[in-house]
Amino acid sequence: MKFFVDTANLEEIREANDMGVLDGVTTNPSLVKAEGNVDFHERVLEICETVDGDISAEVTATEFDGMMEEAHTLAQIHDNVVVKIPLIKDGIKALRALDDEGIPTNCTLCFSPTQALLAAKAGADYISPFIGRIDDISSDGMTLIEEIRQIYDNYSFETDILAASIRHPTHVKRAALAGADVATMPFETMMKLLEHPLTDRGLERFLADWEDYKETREEPVPSSA
Repeated sequence: MKFFVDTANLEEIREANDMGVLDGVTTNPSLVKAEGNVDFHERVLEICETVDGDISAEVTATEFDGMMEEAHTLAQIHDNVVVKIPLIKDGIKALRALDDEGIPTNCTLCFSPTQALLAAKAGADYISPFIGRIDDISSDGMTLIEEIRQIYDNYSFETDILAASIRHPTHVKRAALAGADVATMPFETMMKLLEHPLTDRGLERFLADWEDYKETREEPVPSSA
């Protein structure tokens, strides 16, 4: 499974990248807004120059011509840019057109298996099911991952399943078990993957024993000439 971080914050991206486990980044208008007064296209370029992997950048247009114009602008920023397209009718048309042009795409805001099927048929490189938002309405987002995985396997679609709207480590674990190709998550969630109380307790004990060892170990007596 590939790990993407879902953010537009360069400090978080650099720290995640330094761990050596980061495969890419996803962004959206809400994440860029959270960064304050930054230029969107400049920030996308900075991210691309930081991470050697796919960087999803989202269009804001909702009609075909506008999506295509924005997609072309984004694709020119860097070879690593993957254009995020919303899962609406004109978005499906844009996915097909961009696939024909060889521009990689990430189809976002997926909430059903049939939506994912349409996106794959249109040539999307990634499909982004939003599992956390489905959980928010008292459904099981992980079931969606499992159903998309089965459909894609049934028909040998090459579209990668990118589990999005991840809220906690259990989402990451269950997405991996369900066969998602990618998990994109907030930086805070990625850091929580490291945490376990027994790890902390074990490390604390090892360090305490090492200090005791150093204090109690007798120095060897020098031999007489």
